[in-house]
Amino acid sequence: GKRKRSNTSVLYDSDESEDSDILVRKVFAKRHCIMDDDESSKEEQPDQTCPTENVSTNRKQKTFARLKELARQRAARRSCSTENCEDSNDEAEIEEEQLCRLPFTPAESSETDSDSMKDFIVEEDDDDNTEHVRSENQPQQKELKTSNISCCDHYVHFKRIVKAFLINAIDDTFLMSLYDGTRQKKYAQDMLLSLHYLDDRFIQPRLENLISRSRWKDRYKERVDCYPDVRIIMKNAENMSCHACGLNRYCKFKVLLYGKLYNSRTLEADDFMSDDKQVLKVGTVCADRTRVYHNLKHFKYKLYMDCSSIAELDDVEDEPVKDTVERLLSQLEDSGWIQKRYDDLEDYMNDADNFQEEK
Repeated sequence: GKRKRSNTSVLYDSDESEDSDILVRKVFAKRHCIMDDDESSKEEQPDQTCPTENVSTNRKQKTFARLKELARQRAARRSCSTENCEDSNDEAEIEEEQLCRLPFTPAESSETDSDSMKDFIVEEDDDDNTEHVRSENQPQQKELKTSNISCCDHYVHFKRIVKAFLINAIDDTFLMSLYDGTRQKKYAQDMLLSLHYLDDRFIQPRLENLISRSRWKDRYKERVDCYPDVRIIMKNAENMSCHACGLNRYCKFKVLLYGKLYNSRTLEADDFMSDDKQVLKVGTVCADRTRVYHNLKHFKYKLYMDCSSIAELDDVEDEPVKDTVERLLSQLEDSGWIQKRYDDLEDYMNDADNFQEEK
């Protein structure tokens, strides 16, 4: 019989006449399987199965079975230490690489096999991501719990702080008992959380940003930190070394720092050298930075002093502390006083965020 390739097509040459017997052979891509086709076997089916097809199918099935086994081994490896499993990991990596080199045609594989391969890849990524997130977040579980509790409106935090200051104005041991962990009731823990929120989220990051972009000397920063009161007065300009940054400037602002030193947590004032003052001469940029920095740095202390003055002016006697605090808090909220002080804090934060770096 005549041998010919099963994928060979015979076409008439369109350039010749209709009576032409010249044939043009058009050969497509070669295939691995060559079949014998006798003229007497024209009635046979054209899609005969290649003898190697069953072998290829069996090989693919074994491949996916081994891939599934690799997935199971990979999950087991994650539970053991790197040191103990180093050799087995390397061997599995090599085996997986060899498996991946096997011929694989998605169109020829079954739908079940395709799904298995897809599941194998996704499962690996998801496990890696989950393990990565878990390893990063595990040391911060306590912080995450605190963050979940603190996810409330900023005004709610601020109102809690005002309430804590009112209580401390009547009982000056309240703030100390909050920070040393004596008070464990929920309302006290909420107040402590809000105090930390004010310091760690609102004030401290902005203070650090203001300092990091400045050339302030440490000595000047310490002075601004220690004195709760400041007056910035414009004077005649003088070409001199700025007391804040040490650069040669036309210094036309006088910074007057005064007030009692106080504890940043309990807000208890220290009467030692209560009349001490500092007078410094600075340039324009350092004067503006001093105003913005000082407003934020001492806002909490100023708020506490205002709450203390309000509590002292209250003339109701023989009233439980809880009732007094609730009544004063309600009055302050109804009058808009709490909202006004909260707006002041937002203005101070915006000033710090928008402060332009010195050219």
